[in-house]
Amino acid sequence: MTQTILGTGIQEGLLLKPVRYPWAYELYNQAVANTWFPHEVQLGEDLADFKKMSDEERHALTFLMSYFNPNELLVNKALAFGVYPYVGAAEAHLYLAKQMWEEANHVMAFEYVLETFPIDRRQAYEAHVNVPSMVAKEKFEVHYIRRMTEQTLDIGTTEGKRDFVRNLVAYNIVLEGIWFYSGFMVALSFRQRNLLRNFASLVDWVVRDESLHLKFGINLILTVLDENPDLRTEEFAAEIKQMIVDGVTMEEQYNRDLLPRGVLGMNADYINQYVRYLADRRLEELGFAPHYNVTNPAKWMATANDTLQLVNFFESTNTSYEVDARAR
Repeated sequence: MTQTILGTGIQEGLLLKPVRYPWAYELYNQAVANTWFPHEVQLGEDLADFKKMSDEERHALTFLMSYFNPNELLVNKALAFGVYPYVGAAEAHLYLAKQMWEEANHVMAFEYVLETFPIDRRQAYEAHVNVPSMVAKEKFEVHYIRRMTEQTLDIGTTEGKRDFVRNLVAYNIVLEGIWFYSGFMVALSFRQRNLLRNFASLVDWVVRDESLHLKFGINLILTVLDENPDLRTEEFAAEIKQMIVDGVTMEEQYNRDLLPRGVLGMNADYINQYVRYLADRRLEELGFAPHYNVTNPAKWMATANDTLQLVNFFESTNTSYEVDARAR
């Protein structure tokens, strides 16, 4: 019987060598090399910048913290309940274990921000349950993880494998690949105006981790599609594309709440063009044509948006998933 990356047997994935999926093994090694700790950054040096920021700028930073922190924890639930139990390759398990540690490290990084800056912690935490645009995004993600936590998927069936892919798209593509990157751009925009430079360094490290999470997730989706021809239908592809488009709509409303009046050099329209640009890149990475056809308004973020080798969602068999860790 041909082995595939999906598997739930407890005795599967107990031998690392020979490695069946080199891209997963290389991403694990790169993730280990990227290991960092939040307090290596001297955030206290940014306090003077925080005090001279406008109310709109401080609102944006608080809004970002209120979203990032709980959603990093939500990603860990998606990995623990919706991905790890259904993957049989040891090298994939190694990477997922490191990714879960990284998500926990990101939580501690954002806690460090909340501890350092005079941010109203209660206001920050309550926003993700009181602000409708933030609630809508969380409801979208919880919808996909709930079926993984409340029932066991039968990944021997087509529908079970579809649920597995849906969860990956919801978390790796929409949440980590679009929504998080949108927030990263806003966070890093302060440095473009010579503000919060150490905070930006912390975000740089988070982005470096998330770029690997995105590469792993896309490689995993494409591998599952290649190994399971029953998933490659026009109807399922249309559903996946619609999930991404719906994610863009939700993010656009969120960004209008994030910057209701805008700040120097940036407003919600600017961020939302970047969101649409990101969505097109993610669609292309899954083998779709671009949907929005917009240019990148934040050229300075280009290095964070490397695209992977493209494959067609339906027809092509991808044999070149490997990511050369030494070249990154």
